[in-house]
Amino acid sequence: MLDLRSGELRKFGTKIKMGEQSFRILCLLLDAQGEIVTREELRTKLWASDTFVDFDHGLNSAVQRLRDCLSDSAGKPNWIETIPRRGYRFVGRADFRDGNGVATNSENDTEPPQTPEAPSNASPRVNRRTMSGWVVAAAGFLLVMTGLAVGYRLYAQSQKRQAARRIRSLAVLPLENLSGDPGQDYFADGMTDELTTILAKNVSLRVISRTSAMQYKGVHRPLRDIARELAVDGVLEGSVARAGSRVHLNVQLIYAPTDSHVWADSYDRDFNEIYMLPEELSQRVAREVKTATSPAPPQRYISPEAHDAYLQGRYFWYGNNPDRSLEYFEKAIRLQPDYAAAWSGLADSYGMKAILDDCPTKDAADRMENTARKAVAIDDSSAEAHTSLAAWYFFLAWDLPHAETESQRSLELNPNHADAHLLRSYILYTVHRLDESLEEEKLATRLDPMKFVSELGDAYRARGQYDESIAELLRRSETSANQAFIDFGLAEAYWLKGMKKESVEEWEKVYSGDPARASALREAYKVGGPDAAAQWLLHDKKAAATRSGCLLPFEMALRYAFLGDRNNVLKYLEISYQERYPWLIMVQSEPMFDFVHSEPRYQVLIKKIGLPPAY
Repeated sequence: MLDLRSGELRKFGTKIKMGEQSFRILCLLLDAQGEIVTREELRTKLWASDTFVDFDHGLNSAVQRLRDCLSDSAGKPNWIETIPRRGYRFVGRADFRDGNGVATNSENDTEPPQTPEAPSNASPRVNRRTMSGWVVAAAGFLLVMTGLAVGYRLYAQSQKRQAARRIRSLAVLPLENLSGDPGQDYFADGMTDELTTILAKNVSLRVISRTSAMQYKGVHRPLRDIARELAVDGVLEGSVARAGSRVHLNVQLIYAPTDSHVWADSYDRDFNEIYMLPEELSQRVAREVKTATSPAPPQRYISPEAHDAYLQGRYFWYGNNPDRSLEYFEKAIRLQPDYAAAWSGLADSYGMKAILDDCPTKDAADRMENTARKAVAIDDSSAEAHTSLAAWYFFLAWDLPHAETESQRSLELNPNHADAHLLRSYILYTVHRLDESLEEEKLATRLDPMKFVSELGDAYRARGQYDESIAELLRRSETSANQAFIDFGLAEAYWLKGMKKESVEEWEKVYSGDPARASALREAYKVGGPDAAAQWLLHDKKAAATRSGCLLPFEMALRYAFLGDRNNVLKYLEISYQERYPWLIMVQSEPMFDFVHSEPRYQVLIKKIGLPPAY
């Protein structure tokens, strides 16, 4: 029998010391169920990456100790077979039994356990004493392996339960498209998005946002590494294949720190029913990780054609193509006018055009409001719709009380909505609840670390904590591919701290995609120092506005702030107010404007916007 705590075998009551490494090797071989376990797999699972040992010698010794315990031979293996230059395989037959000695083999496994055969070259003349010895030895081996199998099965089940209980944060990796048609990528991505969104509603789980998880699409890396980068302990991965009117989905849940398999299942659904599957999956995952599950909401009927159009709309929206996303969301609504998610998608698309475009239009702002209100009217439980409405109140209506109410409602419905946390941090900052605002910034960054690369550094800068801002941005610059926002944030923080040379160097990185402009900025600083560099930045912004036909007055005010030009800073901030520039609502979070706070024109502007003064 096997003692799970000590890793020892007991054969006829006698202890057989196996050793921890040998015990774990045997567990891995049993778990593989006759498949090869490679030497590399054994290395990663048994030896930590920071352990410096002679791996080959250590593994060979551990396997030999295991064979000695089982009275096995590498040359004529009855239990552990060596696959040259690859690994090992368990080749013995194990009789699985429960604690009462009742066999628990599968229903199709009806053959009785076989004792190991004598070597084929053994002499045919065997006396009774020799035969008796073979039988006793074989029975002993079978007894040991039966105990091992029962013990291992109980051990494996215990490990899965413990791993499941330890999962408190989760990343849903992009479902792999196995349809054989790249044109179905939108479907696989859409299913990933819907599953992530529904899982995120679980208050007991921290679920990484879709934007960050999608960075690993098509990236085949160890799950442990991915989990470490996303700071999660659970990973849900799988694949989806769509053929005609049928959809096949495979998913598995992994406890990442030990790469332990917790649960797996496959689902076959008709395309007409696929919109219900994410909710079913989220309920199952919640049960597996032992978190509280809220009752599944009543499923509204969704036309499969409308749902398909919606998934395509989201695909283009995440691809920063609001015009194409509008086409598909509008198509979904034509097919099903009461489709709340599609109305919410419209609101998000118009929001992208009204708030994030370089030249936002009033038409987009009006449409954002109307579509967001429509989505909320159809389905008040849509966190996304409430977030869109909160964004409209904040950026476009400059209505702080209603913006806060809507953002709070959104987070009640989906506590893992990273965009909603970031928006709420902005709202709280404008009403001077600075500590709460910073906590929301941190939470948004934890939920979407690959998207929000500079936001926390910007938050420290807004509070005048320049050292903290620089440290955070430098830390993120080591791993982030989205360097432009980080470089810009560092340029401001260095300038405000009085480190003008370092600031100009960061500005050069902002222009790294255009070597001629970067060189011109460097030359301006070399010839005339910080003031000449700031003057060059101003002229470059004017030239860019001429080329694009779009002059953002808020950006002009910021460039004049580098020059310390009070009159022009105020002039362009006032123009921003006249044009209802969305980001003007956050003017008090920009420390580059602090030097004009005492100006009466600035104070009148703050009053017009409706902001509580921060001066």
